[in-house]
Amino acid sequence: MNIKNFKYDEVGLNRFFGPLEANIMEYLWDKDEQSIKAVQQSLELDKPINFNTVMTVMNRLVEKGILVKRSEGRLSLFRPVQSKEEFFEEQSKKLTENLLDEFGGAVISHMLDAMKDADQGLIEKLEQKIQSLKKDKL
Repeated sequence: MNIKNFKYDEVGLNRFFGPLEANIMEYLWDKDEQSIKAVQQSLELDKPINFNTVMTVMNRLVEKGILVKRSEGRLSLFRPVQSKEEFFEEQSKKLTENLLDEFGGAVISHMLDAMKDADQGLIEKLEQKIQSLKKDKL
């Protein structure tokens, strides 16, 4: 799935989605398959929100390939195509590949500079990954 508008100035899901989309995704990742009404009622606990607005956004998330919809009688049920972890894994990989394609070695240099504040476990994981890549190249 392709997220077209990555927002650098946002955090978390808001980097990939609008605020309502992000709230819907958080709810569905927590609850799995749900109806529009269940999502709308949950979101309405924070502030009033129109059923038709939630329905429109959820159907757009289906069109984008982020949610899947199935019918159970007259009831439509929606669930995420991927788990939250799978979503972040795929999006971070695509973002990294795009940055490398566009900016090359500068990206790697900046990532390594950012590692100075990383915990030791992350640095060790990076070292293992580099060693594995070196072995694969031999």
